[in-house]
Amino acid sequence: MTSQLGASDRTRLRRMKERERSERADLDAVLAAGFVCHLGAVVDGTVMVVPTVYGATADTLYLHGSVASRSLVAAPAQTVCVTVTHVDGLVLARSVFEHSVNYRCAMIYGVPRLVTSDEEKLTGLRVVTEQCAPGQWDYVRRPTRKELAATSLLALSLDEASVKIRTGPPDDGDGPDAELGLWAGIAPLVTTWGEPIPDPLLPADLPVPSHLRNAFAR
Repeated sequence: MTSQLGASDRTRLRRMKERERSERADLDAVLAAGFVCHLGAVVDGTVMVVPTVYGATADTLYLHGSVASRSLVAAPAQTVCVTVTHVDGLVLARSVFEHSVNYRCAMIYGVPRLVTSDEEKLTGLRVVTEQCAPGQWDYVRRPTRKELAATSLLALSLDEASVKIRTGPPDDGDGPDAELGLWAGIAPLVTTWGEPIPDPLLPADLPVPSHLRNAFAR
């Protein structure tokens, strides 16, 4: 696996090139930091952008959904665009024009394939599950054949992708607006997990499993 992102005309940045990241490690970091993506595809002649959960391996993005999902049914016949975005804060400047957002964003292009074998489907579902809640796959019951048949899983290569990252303060600190005497800076956005809340139908003495305590109770 190359250490550089695969470049193409679709992934080439045409503006704000200083935000472009070309290292494969940057893509891996953006994907590892989340588990919700947006799948953009054309469905019945109309562009549809659908949020769904994902899991990433070294070379593949697995997208999970129902066999009744129109976007997942249509996607294998076309080039799609999948995006993953993390907002790190608002950049509050001295003028409305200079306001911005600190973020990390990845875009992946390609023609996904529908996973049809039960073996790979189980592998992909494990990847998705572990991306969301590490340790959960080995803790809960595995899918039955009937449940596998009701589940769609797409596999999308990570060969064609771009990453954009914006960090830092407003860009107007050394311009004319600096003389206005207005506050400017960053309002950070930090997402954290809360304490796990048990199903009210659980026995009162059933503890939260250790893998969930480690992942979420921070």
